[in-house]
Amino acid sequence: MLEIKPVQAGRFAICLAFLLGGCASTGTLDDSRATADNAQATLKRFAQDPDMTWLHDNLPRAKAVLVSPQILQAGFIVGGSGGKAVLHARTAGSPGWTGPAFYKLGTGSIGLQAGAESAEMVALVMTEKALNSFLSTDFKLGGEVSVAAGPVGAGTGAPVTADMVVYVRTKGLYGGLNLSGSVVSVDDKANRGFYGREVTPVDILVRHSATSAIGNTLAQGVARATTSAGH
Repeated sequence: MLEIKPVQAGRFAICLAFLLGGCASTGTLDDSRATADNAQATLKRFAQDPDMTWLHDNLPRAKAVLVSPQILQAGFIVGGSGGKAVLHARTAGSPGWTGPAFYKLGTGSIGLQAGAESAEMVALVMTEKALNSFLSTDFKLGGEVSVAAGPVGAGTGAPVTADMVVYVRTKGLYGGLNLSGSVVSVDDKANRGFYGREVTPVDILVRHSATSAIGNTLAQGVARATTSAGH
């Protein structure tokens, strides 16, 4: 019988996560647009959910919003999960948001609701430190960038002070996914497919030298979701 040592298992989990998070991307405009559209639908559902009181109250002060319309689970030998994600960040002027920038999300383990194989996620980026992390090639959540699960329901309990506040829904229920230790990496294929050339998150989110009519429409959708949250 093949014996997998803990270190090997950890490396395998990370590799599996990136396979899940990245191989589905074809690098075409249609593929990137579909990811962005699905992310908008996820954000709209979360923003209109009456149980998402904390999210409604804090969307207006978030530095950015990271949305993954589908995080998939794999359970071969060791747990693993991954998905594609879209980031929109605040900017000056109308509509007040820029993007999208595309990323891959990979984590070595996942704890979805019983019987669930996928989840959707909305993460509010609450600090400049966390937003700046998205300008690098990749970074790990739960290290220098602190992560907390978003409160659900009328009572929010103690104040949430994490750099990123994450909401995950599986099978219509919130919770069930621990993203601490997850690796967020730039999806170069998806960014190239969407903008038609090689671009970086700095080009998209800081310099604003990578723009498109579709991107402007999507940014307007984020602005509407932010304005209508909870209404």
